Amino acid sequence: MRFAILLFAFLASAAQAAALPEPVAQALKAAGIPEASVSIYARRVDANLPVLAEHSEQPMNPASVMKLLTTYAGLDMLGPAYTWRTEIYSSRPAVAGVIDGDLILKGYGDPALTLEKFWSLVHALRLAGIKEIRGDLVLDRSYFESIAFDPGAFDDDPYRPYNAGPDALLVNFKATGFHFRAESDAVVIAVDPELPQLQVVNRLKADRTGCGDWKNRLEYEVQERDDKLVIVFSGTYSAQCGEKVLDLSLPRHAEYVFQLFRSLWREQGGILNGRMREGIVPPDMASIVSMTSPPLSDVIRQINKYSNNLMARQLLMTLGAERGGVPGSPAKGIEVIRAWLAANGLDFPELVLENGSGLSRLERISARHLGELLLAAHDHPFMPELMSSLPVYAVDGTLKRRTANGAYAGRAHLKSGSLDNVRAVAGYLLDAQGRRWVVVFMVNDTRAANSKPAQEALLEWLYHYRD
Repeated sequence: MRFAILLFAFLASAAQAAALPEPVAQALKAAGIPEASVSIYARRVDANLPVLAEHSEQPMNPASVMKLLTTYAGLDMLGPAYTWRTEIYSSRPAVAGVIDGDLILKGYGDPALTLEKFWSLVHALRLAGIKEIRGDLVLDRSYFESIAFDPGAFDDDPYRPYNAGPDALLVNFKATGFHFRAESDAVVIAVDPELPQLQVVNRLKADRTGCGDWKNRLEYEVQERDDKLVIVFSGTYSAQCGEKVLDLSLPRHAEYVFQLFRSLWREQGGILNGRMREGIVPPDMASIVSMTSPPLSDVIRQINKYSNNLMARQLLMTLGAERGGVPGSPAKGIEVIRAWLAANGLDFPELVLENGSGLSRLERISARHLGELLLAAHDHPFMPELMSSLPVYAVDGTLKRRTANGAYAGRAHLKSGSLDNVRAVAGYLLDAQGRRWVVVFMVNDTRAANSKPAQEALLEWLYHYRD
């Protein structure tokens, strides 16, 4: 009986949904994309059935659109005011500004502990009167499980920051900025932040050709030499480029934190006599300095508007720790989200989660279920926080450079996603009559990169849609 009811509902939905709009079909044909490679779901938030449901049951790789699931789950389970902590402990009380013991730094997975905030944390330690640490810097990263992580596994580019793995003591996205500028006939490289372990070998040559795709004219090689990490730059850099920045993720998490702390501590006149090691804060120890992150509502704006993969990974691990028990892990986070979906009556049997960011060849979800997720979110008390975290079409975030010619520009809050052979958008559209729509458009095809005109044709069609 239940099967018959579900079958009837599905057939009714299919009967209600219109055929693929002609402008969309023509745009796909011009791009050489078969309709079988496209999945679409479009439904007014006040309607019972979709007006479009093209291959909407088909599991698709959504790329970064998967962040919608991670961030909505985070908002509902943790709340928009949720914050992360980073704490500093001393193994012995300070006497006259001297700790004759270890300093312990404990992280709880803060995804937004930037260089500036970490500087403030170190400065707070100096303001507390500490000037010398005679023992070691002990890093407590136990809030997250220590997982085997290969940063080059996704695209064989292990030093790009988007490939960095999650960590309970993540600082500055584990990124180092290399600033290039041409002076006379030479190229000058400045490093921020400066890390004592890092050595730069500059073999770049300046030229006066156009700037163009300047990154592809740079080459770099990372070498480990004794206790140094050496990066060798070669190739050319154009004087017409002005100053450009290349962010790279180089040392391991613990080593990066240690090197950065030591550099900032010395910069502020502090003395650290020991080395770095890992450990766990005793349960009865009180912190001497503590810092909290921005609220989750701010963090998800970074995740969705600018598609920050590492922040999304951190949020998934945090869900695992908060709801599945410490230490957090990807597996716990995924299980927590699955249980949350089930508790909210959302049955997504095709769902495949790997890291919650969409930076994955494995993750899958159907357009229909993404649409149902967005419909549920629209009726949620925290809907304003989720919607405001999404890029506004042709206005900001990852969609800022989209064409502003469409009538829907500035009236659509959409998360975009792109990988090789994948293009997707999903979110909310306000049409010409002031009605709000949930829209999902996903393409998995070798020509997916050519699908933007079809995306725009769909949005234009929905904007002007009349019953």
